Amino acid sequence: MKLHRLAASVAVLSLVLVGCDNKAAVSADLKTPAQKASYGIGLSMGKNLSQEGMDDLDSQAVALGIEDALTKKDQRLSDDELMEAFSFLQARAQERMSALNDKTAKAGAEFLAENAKREGVITTESGLQYEVLSSAEGAKPKVSDVVSVHYQGALVDGSVFDSSIERGEPVEFPVGGVIPGWVEGLQLMNVGAKYKFYIPSELAYGAQSPTPAIPANSTLVFEVELLGIMGAPEADKADLEANEAAEAIEE
Repeated sequence: MKLHRLAASVAVLSLVLVGCDNKAAVSADLKTPAQKASYGIGLSMGKNLSQEGMDDLDSQAVALGIEDALTKKDQRLSDDELMEAFSFLQARAQERMSALNDKTAKAGAEFLAENAKREGVITTESGLQYEVLSSAEGAKPKVSDVVSVHYQGALVDGSVFDSSIERGEPVEFPVGGVIPGWVEGLQLMNVGAKYKFYIPSELAYGAQSPTPAIPANSTLVFEVELLGIMGAPEADKADLEANEAAEAIEE
């Protein structure tokens, strides 16, 4: 995380801490829209800082800094001291995040190694694992198709991070527009079938964390029901029609 980003986050977070010596004082002042919005800003920044390994910041020191700035008092630490402190926090946060990423990757690899031994689990050449929960005889989608699916996604510890089933609404998307594990897995399915995919991190989001609910290097587990094939995306259809028209003219 960049130093200026950390400093900005701390500054915004501190706005809701000024003059608040305890939690009761904060909760007592959440009445006006401005107060509620201020709390929301602080909550969001606090969560972001915590997710980046900054979960042990001293809220009283944060409040003291912003109060000194607002009251135009001399700063209590030099710029060099502040930069040194920011550098220390940044390095420590990166170390913590690196350790967490390594732990996540190791847990995923161990899970897949054990899962591959289970009866009914098939491992493809790419490393994707899947099992057929219910089979069907419908058509199989191509990478150029748009499909309609119901799904539920979870981490290897069972934590659900997304579910169209819970929302009660299937999702439509191009087969070629999703993570590699889905691209491969969907083309194995027949319409009406339900599969379970076990997707290694390199076939999912890799070292990236797309949302706080999905740590970097996560192995993902999806239950997927292929409801239908909607055909090719509109742009692809237009290209296909143009090509057919051009071929007809040439003939």
